[in-house]
Amino acid sequence: MTMITSPDNEKLKTIRKLARTRERERTGLFAAEGEDLVEAAERAGAETEFVLVAGEDVEPELLDRVSSLGSGTRAIGVYRQAWSEPGGDISLYLHGVGDPGNVGTAIRAAHALCDGPVVLGPGCADPYSPKAVRASMGSIFARPPARAEAGDLPGSLLALDGAAEQTIEQIELEPPVVVCVGAEREGLPAEVLHAAAAAARIPINEDGPDSLNAAMAATVALHVARHRIPE
Repeated sequence: MTMITSPDNEKLKTIRKLARTRERERTGLFAAEGEDLVEAAERAGAETEFVLVAGEDVEPELLDRVSSLGSGTRAIGVYRQAWSEPGGDISLYLHGVGDPGNVGTAIRAAHALCDGPVVLGPGCADPYSPKAVRASMGSIFARPPARAEAGDLPGSLLALDGAAEQTIEQIELEPPVVVCVGAEREGLPAEVLHAAAAAARIPINEDGPDSLNAAMAATVALHVARHRIPE
């Protein structure tokens, strides 16, 4: 491959465009930055459009110009978005979680702690945005997310609700279980709470914060659910 020396190169233009949500939706592509993410994509067998490595495929300063990190990027890959189907003995449903960092971190937590994907409901951030992809630390490739409404999910819904009487450790769980998490301030909407088989809260120290952010709450809930479901 000839070294890219012009900022007008089509591959560099593609990376710049993929910073925009509309372009990701139109093309079904996304960019992942950094050698660790490029290696994770390779391990997962992700559908690759192209990879640019600084000093090998492109002049380093040109790759820095299209970087969402600002500078020092060694590699950027462009990939086809992948989507899973809901399922698994334990999975995670997010509703209204608009912060892409929380969405990406939740995808990483689900990859570590359960056998089902993160299912994205209404109002969630794009899991293929640069911030979400970075926060997933490669799990976006190994365990792609799913999309569905809460009412269409297989299994029993366990809603996290700070006002619930029971703690999550007190709930009896039989698979398949879908842990449902809403936005930090708004929580889950009434229709999801009504559809849930049970609601539970995560106990927090009295002198602690009012709540956990969505990704932290999801991680705690998945860890507890994993150990409470019968083998």
